[in-house]
Amino acid sequence: MTENVISLKNVSKCFKRYDRPGDRLKEMIYPSKKLADEFWALHDINLEISQGQTLGIVGRNGSGKSTLLQIIVGTLTPTAGSVEVKGRVSALLELGSGFNPEFTGRQNVFFNAQILGFNHKETEQKFDEIAAFADIGDFIDQPVKTYSSGMFVRLAFAVATSVEPDILVVDEALSVGDEAFQRKCFARLQSIQEGGGTILFVSHAATSVVQLCTSAILMDSGELLLAHTPKVVISKYQKLIYADPDKVLGLKSDIRSLNQLTKQETEEKLDDANLENKNGEVKPEQYVSKVKEYYDEFYDPGMIPSNTVRYPSRGAEIINPRIETRSGNVVNHLIGRQDYVYTYSVTFSRSTSKVRFGMLIKTISGFELAGASLKASTQSVRYVEAGTTIVVKFQFKCLVNPGVYFLNAGVVGTVDGDLTYLDRCVDVAMFRVQSCTESCGNGIVDLLIEPCLTVVNSDSLVKESSSEVI
Repeated sequence: MTENVISLKNVSKCFKRYDRPGDRLKEMIYPSKKLADEFWALHDINLEISQGQTLGIVGRNGSGKSTLLQIIVGTLTPTAGSVEVKGRVSALLELGSGFNPEFTGRQNVFFNAQILGFNHKETEQKFDEIAAFADIGDFIDQPVKTYSSGMFVRLAFAVATSVEPDILVVDEALSVGDEAFQRKCFARLQSIQEGGGTILFVSHAATSVVQLCTSAILMDSGELLLAHTPKVVISKYQKLIYADPDKVLGLKSDIRSLNQLTKQETEEKLDDANLENKNGEVKPEQYVSKVKEYYDEFYDPGMIPSNTVRYPSRGAEIINPRIETRSGNVVNHLIGRQDYVYTYSVTFSRSTSKVRFGMLIKTISGFELAGASLKASTQSVRYVEAGTTIVVKFQFKCLVNPGVYFLNAGVVGTVDGDLTYLDRCVDVAMFRVQSCTESCGNGIVDLLIEPCLTVVNSDSLVKESSSEVI
């Protein structure tokens, strides 16, 4: 049975708000006088988090997420209830917390590592790894107050994750920084997961919560409204934030009721709810004009992954992975629904047999979106002589919606009688997809959806349109 590493029982937190600064002192001198308004940020929270669990925490602004995390990491004490945390906790909370702005980045690394239980020698041994991950160059020896928000998060994340925490708390920190650094951070989070670490992850990015987390909770007005699978929690969270004000109370009551159901019962209930209006008539109340934008495909030399991982070569080397247009131009800014070629060369330093080639496309969070592996006898190469170079090409149609994506490349062959990787590159290239003017899709995958509107006027006349603006 997996051990619980975090346990909250009937935890509540009250903050006092005073009209005048002197009222706080008066209340301390005369305890019988109540001069403050009470604000309950948390109400009777009960939560058990097991070792190895990745818990997503979502909720509207002011729902109590940050207060809950601060109580778990120990920077706040609960007004009522008990908290038990087992293991070393490393936290990335609000931007700026834990770092002294007058200290240099180097000094803050040693200071924070000491707080997390590392002595000076242990921190020295890890410093090069931390500095390499942060990748802020000479700014490591400049005062933190001179850092941009992106540089600050780079260093803070590097420290928090390099000290091998048993529990990592991340509160919206990954919303800062470019896509390459975000991918680097998600790769580090995945390594912590694989090592059995526990992660508490706060984010408004629904896709990241669903892909990264094993479970999730929904907070609202200081209440733990729902604890369930990430898919169910995100579904209800999105419904809550877009609900009409007069329907919020009823919706919250429905959400609470899901806590009493099993996961299977909840999925069935949600499926039924999605069918409620299946045969209902949809009558648009307003129409939005299309705005057409034109983008060119191009190559940005600065768009390079910062977290590329190469497997040790065992007789082959992958060279120059890239995306090309059908006419052969190298690009990393793509247009949706257009045709491209992902290509790389492989040079063999030893003779081998049963050679196969592969590729993989991933999201920023590391979700394996799509790929191909040339396994069939007609696609693999039976035998390759040492000194041979093979050019591999994967033709594909860009059917993903706007965003940034990462590429893997790999080649497999026979070594000492066993099939194994001869070379493999993880996050070796990246590309950005720009909008297609014909697409109305959202999410990740473009399913080539074409809308058709039916407008019924007061005279019961029907006009259909699939492309023109009505």
